Amino acid sequence: MKFYPKRISYDLDLHHLHTSSHVDQAILKEEERVVVIRFGQDGDTTCIHTYQVLASVAEKLKNFVVIYLTDINKLAAFNVMYELYDALTLMYFYRNKHIMVDFGTGNNNKIDWVLNDKQEFIDIVETVCSGAKKGWGLAISPKDYSIKYRYKY
Repeated sequence: MKFYPKRISYDLDLHHLHTSSHVDQAILKEEERVVVIRFGQDGDTTCIHTYQVLASVAEKLKNFVVIYLTDINKLAAFNVMYELYDALTLMYFYRNKHIMVDFGTGNNNKIDWVLNDKQEFIDIVETVCSGAKKGWGLAISPKDYSIKYRYKY
């Protein structure tokens, strides 16, 4: 079966993976670049906002990152495997290996919050790429996100 990811019908240009085999092939076939997959719900506002951030930096990062989108409602097979319970999840892969990132939140497997800043995403991706090319399975985030979830009294 040939791998032809379809383009999502938003304003900008990112690939949308519609089947489990397309997701597997996207992760397996890429040898030089980091694969970023946004698992989410296509109609969710947080996913749309994150999509805009991803699409706005995709051209700048195209030499070392490829970005794909999936809808978790259509690809239920990955929901259990990757613990996809949130409306938005970003995960990183390099040479068929899941690259974890320590954000200081306790969840090193994925980003499950909205990215509001293009430069913030670029910094994270640069850290992931650097760690992945050195053979590290866990990269340390350039910013500590543990304070994001603290409650103010």
